[in-house]
Amino acid sequence: MSNTHTSARAVGWFDHPVMSLLLGASWLALSHSLALVHLLSAALIALIVPRLIGSFMPQASRLHWPSAIRLTLVVLWDIVVSNIAVARLVLGSMDKPTPLWIPVPLASSNVRVNALFASIITTTPGTVSCVVDEEQHVIWVHALNGDDAQTMAQDMKQRYEAPLLKALNVHTQASVGGAA
Repeated sequence: MSNTHTSARAVGWFDHPVMSLLLGASWLALSHSLALVHLLSAALIALIVPRLIGSFMPQASRLHWPSAIRLTLVVLWDIVVSNIAVARLVLGSMDKPTPLWIPVPLASSNVRVNALFASIITTTPGTVSCVVDEEQHVIWVHALNGDDAQTMAQDMKQRYEAPLLKALNVHTQASVGGAA
């Protein structure tokens, strides 16, 4: 028996686990409670909403969970350390800061990776803003303080972009062709 018509993509219960986790956590944060009724509501929302809208969304990327967890811990640690560094900078002498723009070359043209990379960069205190220049394949980061833009860019790529590429299973030209 042949299937001559196009069928909708089958949607499973856990096709978008990150979305489910974020929906459940958001529900709990909005309810300001960990009461049983709110926990059950969060679980239902986390299960049902992604299933209802799943056919309208693209297939979720397969996550490499160890890399995703490691990246999350690195970002959380960097947020804590950066908050302390910024507090010391702001509470200290204000003639010390040397703001600068840092060009960070992108390793991938994957929109999801670049958006998450930019979000991680701006989440870390000490970076004021950033602009994704897709034509030049660069993220411009405005940092509160720094003196070596190239070293800072390499640090961002190593700490956030490389683990992000691995977590989302996105291969770049360099990783596909292997090290030269």
